[in-house]
Amino acid sequence: MTGKVLSGMSLCVMVKGGGDLGTGVAWRLHRCGFQVLVTDIAQPTAIRRTVAFASAIYDGYVTIENVVGRLVETQDEVSRCWSARQVAVMVDQESRILPQLKPDVLVDAIVAKHNLGTKIDDAPVVIALGPGFTVVEDCHAVVETNRGHNLGRVIWQGSAEPNTGIPGTVDGENSRRILKAPADGDFHPVRQIGDMVRAGEIVAYVDNLPIQAQLDGIVRGLLHADLSIKTGMKVGDIDQRAVFSHCYTISDKSLAVAGGVLEAILTMRNLLDNLQGYR
Repeated sequence: MTGKVLSGMSLCVMVKGGGDLGTGVAWRLHRCGFQVLVTDIAQPTAIRRTVAFASAIYDGYVTIENVVGRLVETQDEVSRCWSARQVAVMVDQESRILPQLKPDVLVDAIVAKHNLGTKIDDAPVVIALGPGFTVVEDCHAVVETNRGHNLGRVIWQGSAEPNTGIPGTVDGENSRRILKAPADGDFHPVRQIGDMVRAGEIVAYVDNLPIQAQLDGIVRGLLHADLSIKTGMKVGDIDQRAVFSHCYTISDKSLAVAGGVLEAILTMRNLLDNLQGYR
């Protein structure tokens, strides 16, 4: 592990996954001076689209709390994006840019609950979010994503807490705040992020089947229109706290996880600096 990892803050970081958590990580690292590339699939399924860098794949760019994420296709475009002090966003499900980019840090923020192909030798420092990864086998560190006492904690040995399959509790609500697809089909929203809804009100359809809110609140997240989805897939999020600004700002959970990633990067850098000093 040599090179820029030992030389300061202007490190190149590749974040796999531009959803809620990956965006929190990318946003915080960008704000701290890192050069960040976010990669995702061609049709991202981020729910909190207003605070997801993956939204740039649909719209060309997205602005999240004064940070611009811009869609790019080439290494040269990545460099121009960084020169403009922006987060680069790329469609790259297979991580084909990895050998060319040679990032100092790779963060797996796909949050698929299992490892989809990240390897510990993908970069000098590899960090993974949530369950499905084991330190030393898959990565150098794992950051806990489960809400509770350990949220955002850096794990240096073992794995994160296992997936419970139960949404995290927010202000006393968990499962009722999540909208799920009742069947396979195409997703058609009839409400928008930021809309107030009542329990029982139709928020979207899967083909001709309605999806209804289960509680009063604000639509904080909603899948992009016209995507093909599967039964049981998460397609939206109702927040009973009904705070409009929450729809357009990064969540407390995402920022906690991002803080853990930043801690892991700086800990690794300082460790390597100290080791070099003894040589």
